[in-house]
Amino acid sequence: QVQLVESGGGLVQPGGSLRLSCAASERTFSSYAMGWFRQAPGKEREFVAAIRWSGGSTDYADSVKGRFTISGVNAKNTVYLQMNSLKPEDTAVYYCAADVYGLETYDTWGQGTQVTVSS
Repeated sequence: QVQLVESGGGLVQPGGSLRLSCAASERTFSSYAMGWFRQAPGKEREFVAAIRWSGGSTDYADSVKGRFTISGVNAKNTVYLQMNSLKPEDTAVYYCAADVYGLETYDTWGQGTQVTVSS
């Protein structure tokens, strides 16, 4: 079974930056889109950003627009999330996900990586 593996989380001060990476465990993996979601303690999981491989269009949650940038390499089944100007409210477990069947739903998920923004 294909796995998505996230990396790059950690502790950062407010105003700092982090870059998250996500890669599929198998070279044969393919998807129509990949995205990032996050879940803070006591809150529901929420959408952060997504990239569609056909055309390269991207979407962002309003709360991260102008601060976060999603990018990726379809051929390498890899997606990144560059996070700048981090705020304490960005603290959460960040999950990578993929739309494998083109149904605009995310059906394959990673295990998550913790991002903590604190002084």
